[in-house]
Amino acid sequence: MDTAVKVPLSQRINFRIIVFLLAILAPIGYVVYIYVDAVVSGGIHNRGDYVEADLKAMSLFPFDQTNGTINDVPKQWRALDGKRVQVVGEMYVRNSAGGEIRNFELVYSIAKCCFSGPPQIQHFVQARGTNGALPYYDGLVKCTGTFHVNVKQSEGRITQVYAMDIDRIDPVR
Repeated sequence: MDTAVKVPLSQRINFRIIVFLLAILAPIGYVVYIYVDAVVSGGIHNRGDYVEADLKAMSLFPFDQTNGTINDVPKQWRALDGKRVQVVGEMYVRNSAGGEIRNFELVYSIAKCCFSGPPQIQHFVQARGTNGALPYYDGLVKCTGTFHVNVKQSEGRITQVYAMDIDRIDPVR
């Protein structure tokens, strides 16, 4: 009668198994970390001399496009008013053909912004340069400046929820 010999665990685990498990678990752990960080922080991170805010999280709340008020903007986003903030998004320029611009709209992604219907005003940050003209960059940019939360209305519709006085803009590579 043959009896199975049980190999000790220390001999069954080797370097290749450890590397394999790390290769599988590291990406899963990273995704879980990103999700938990977003839930815990709410998309806002204090970086010392500025606050880093998640532009996508900032726009994902229901807002009446005609009768919305400042009280309809979530409290954590209203708290950014007047603070030095950094956001990452894409520049959307409506009426400019040059390489330098004075005003533009910042959105987290031009292509992915509005699958659930027409674009809403809280998806856009009205941006303007504080030191004159700003360079135009295609793709993602990192914008830093004074953030403003103020619901403005014109001709029976909301025209602005967020605005930003930009003093620094850098392309994200």
